[in-house]
Amino acid sequence: MNAGLIAIGAGIAMLAAIGAGIGLGLASSKASESVARNPEASGKIMSTGLIFATLSEVTAIFAFVIAIIITGKI
Repeated sequence: MNAGLIAIGAGIAMLAAIGAGIGLGLASSKASESVARNPEASGKIMSTGLIFATLSEVTAIFAFVIAIIITGKI
């Protein structure tokens, strides 16, 4: 196979990491706004925010693993 096309495919797979970063930033900002508006519910908001942050990071890790598999390093 052509090495250039493999590199392009791995780069396209890593575009999911950009989406994960944007999603993590949005979730963090909205959780901060929610805590500022309703401090009594901070425990519930923060636990839910951590769950969604974890899901966002898992998406980025999956994209990285797929990019490594595409390049044939595993």
